[in-house]
Amino acid sequence: MKSFSFDAVESPEARVLILGTLPSVKSLAASEYYAHPRNSFWWIMGELVGATPDLSYADRLEKLRKSGIALWDVCRAAERAGSSDAEIRMETVEPNDFRAFLGAHPRIELICFNGQPAEKLFRRKASPLLVDLRPIPHRVLDSTSPACARITREEKLARWHAALASFIGG
Repeated sequence: MKSFSFDAVESPEARVLILGTLPSVKSLAASEYYAHPRNSFWWIMGELVGATPDLSYADRLEKLRKSGIALWDVCRAAERAGSSDAEIRMETVEPNDFRAFLGAHPRIELICFNGQPAEKLFRRKASPLLVDLRPIPHRVLDSTSPACARITREEKLARWHAALASFIGG
C-alpha cells in the first residue's frame, strides 16, 4: 500500500526538526502525527514542552511550534505493508523536499530522528540531495513507537530531554 506523509509542522522560528519515517496506519486514519495511543511521542512532548496527549491535536501542534520544534517525515511517499518501518520498500521511497524546507527554515540547528529507521532512510534517500547545503548536526533518538520496547518510556524521555533541552529552554 502506498502511503503519504502529512505536511510539515513548522514555524519560521523552528530550531529543531524531528523526523519520523512515514505515518502509521493509525496516524493515517486519524490524520495526525503519532496517533497510536501507545506511541510515547505526545507523552514525551507533553513532559518537554507541554504538548500533552490530553490537549487537542491543534493545540499540541501549536505547543511544538512555539517551542521551536518542527515535525515531519523523511518519506513523502513510500509503499509499506502495515505500519512497520521494516516493511517500507526502499525502492519506492520518495523523500520530502528537505532542500526547500531547510532553505525556508535557516534557524534549524539540529535534526533529530525518531528512531534509527528514520535516520537510515534520510541518509540513503535525502542526504545525497543535500551535500551542497550547510551542515546541520543530526541525532538519532530512541523511537517513540510501541514496537521499540527495549527501554522504558521514562528512559526515552530522559534521552529525548538530553538531546533537546538546550533548544527548548530546559
